[in-house]
Amino acid sequence: MRQLKVVLISLFLLSIVGCKEDPKVIVAEPVDTGVSTFYFIRHAEKDRSNSENSDPELTQRGLGRAMHWAEILKDVELDAIYSTDYNRTSMTAAPTSVKQDVDVEYYDPRIIDFEQFKVENLNRTVLVVGHSNTTPDFVNNMIGEEKYPAMDDDDNGSLFVVQLANGAVISQRLHISCNCPD
Repeated sequence: MRQLKVVLISLFLLSIVGCKEDPKVIVAEPVDTGVSTFYFIRHAEKDRSNSENSDPELTQRGLGRAMHWAEILKDVELDAIYSTDYNRTSMTAAPTSVKQDVDVEYYDPRIIDFEQFKVENLNRTVLVVGHSNTTPDFVNNMIGEEKYPAMDDDDNGSLFVVQLANGAVISQRLHISCNCPD
């Protein structure tokens, strides 16, 4: 349908140009008409009972929030799910992964090539699960500007949505409440 519109517009432009004495041929460049959509979330509430544990699991509330994310995203047809390789992020991604039958792929936010990530996920819909510092940083790299600061340590409900289409970038930050049991 989009290609038909491009052809019709090109023909219209050619007919206008054709009315002049010196007609010029306008060649329409092929355009990537797809949209890449990325959903970014921070892991759900983690167990803070042992301050020496650098890789804690989720609390009951966190498990509830992970299930809540799966419910929120149930109508979004995800092509890929990415998570850092930590218990709290993996556990946050798991319910959505199971519900959508999409395997979780692991990434390291310290070494990711953002441009390559964009290319690999062109025209796809993707969920990325990270941390309070890596999630806004990832979003900022995707949109090409320092728009979002690090998240508060108790912010487990922010949802960043980034859409890339034909060189245009749209981003927004939403806050999703969860009446998850403690």
